Amino acid sequence: MELIPRPQYTEKIAGLINRGMMLILVGQRRVGKSKVLELFKDWLEHNRPEANIVFINKEFQEFRDIVTAEQLYDYASARLPKGGDNYLLIDEVQDVENFEEALRSLHAEDRCQVIATGSNAYVFSSELGTHLSGRYIEIKVYNLSYKEFLRFHKIEDSGKAIMEYLKIGGLPGLMAFKFEELSQINDYLEGVYNTILIKDIVRREKVRNVTQLENITRFVADNIGKPTSITNIARYMTSKGEKISDETITNYLRYLRDAFLAIPVKRFDIHGKMLLESNNKHYFSDHGIRNFLCGSNFRGSIEKIMENVVWNHMRRQGFDVTVGILRAGEIDFVATKGEKRMYIQITYLLASEETIKREFGNLAAIKDNHPKYVVSLDPVNGGFSEYPGINHMNLRNFLKTEF
Repeated sequence: MELIPRPQYTEKIAGLINRGMMLILVGQRRVGKSKVLELFKDWLEHNRPEANIVFINKEFQEFRDIVTAEQLYDYASARLPKGGDNYLLIDEVQDVENFEEALRSLHAEDRCQVIATGSNAYVFSSELGTHLSGRYIEIKVYNLSYKEFLRFHKIEDSGKAIMEYLKIGGLPGLMAFKFEELSQINDYLEGVYNTILIKDIVRREKVRNVTQLENITRFVADNIGKPTSITNIARYMTSKGEKISDETITNYLRYLRDAFLAIPVKRFDIHGKMLLESNNKHYFSDHGIRNFLCGSNFRGSIEKIMENVVWNHMRRQGFDVTVGILRAGEIDFVATKGEKRMYIQITYLLASEETIKREFGNLAAIKDNHPKYVVSLDPVNGGFSEYPGINHMNLRNFLKTEF
């Protein structure tokens, strides 16, 4: 497959190398971590031609014998002489047993700059957090942004393009298919989903009741953008004739989060300036997988899919994104980065006075000077005179804007 540049990641990695920290690329399977690693290898070969580079991809047969920390250490150290400009790039590092021991030793010896990828958050939050605390930086890799989607699929920005993006999602592998090949696209998405479910959850967490897990995953997919409580899920499972404990539900939701499949988004009390711990909403790392799980429900939930896309757009830019709670209503997102804050409302179309009043009115109730946006699929940008200071943007323009 063609190696298409993703400069936002290459430049970020380049800016962090040789600062005494290991770099770990994390994210859901098939969002392109391996390709980002390859792109950085190309960057090194072009910008540091004298560098010694060891590139290990655990999905390649040639590296099948590297299965333990000792084997990883021996392979890397034999090819990276002490004192050289050395780089160890390893893909799917979690497939090496006790990999953290080898990385810790190579790092302690100052043998090389380590750059690794992994698919399961548990590997890094647990193993690395315990054994490599303070020695590594996580770099999150996301699915394709809308602008990347246009570039990968070699199409122009248009109303049709945004609808295709909302429908099939942003996994880079989909560039191999034509938009009209929906059956093949669904087969691809099903394969990615099944790999995440089996490799990153069922095997990792030793899940016995896979049907229960799948039912809860589909419930979360059906309810993106809606408050999700343990009680609601338990009631849903009871309706399907299954008894399940609160603890099991909590564990399943954590597994979905740790596999980067469905992520909880906390609620933020705008007036009280505090995070609320219960009834989080969930969004998917890739909305295409969410749509696959929900079958033909795309049209009926387009507004929630738009929310999912906007949520990811802000996360890619380094914003912490929460759901805003007001005394009189809710703000879809509060996006915060340092001192910068934005309030964002998303709606399908501003088709009625009632919709305009709801979306703009909620933002008008926030009495501060941070930027406020209403995002919709209406083709024309522009606010309303009765709501001064509140910006209205078409979704396509919003997704092409760096904030």
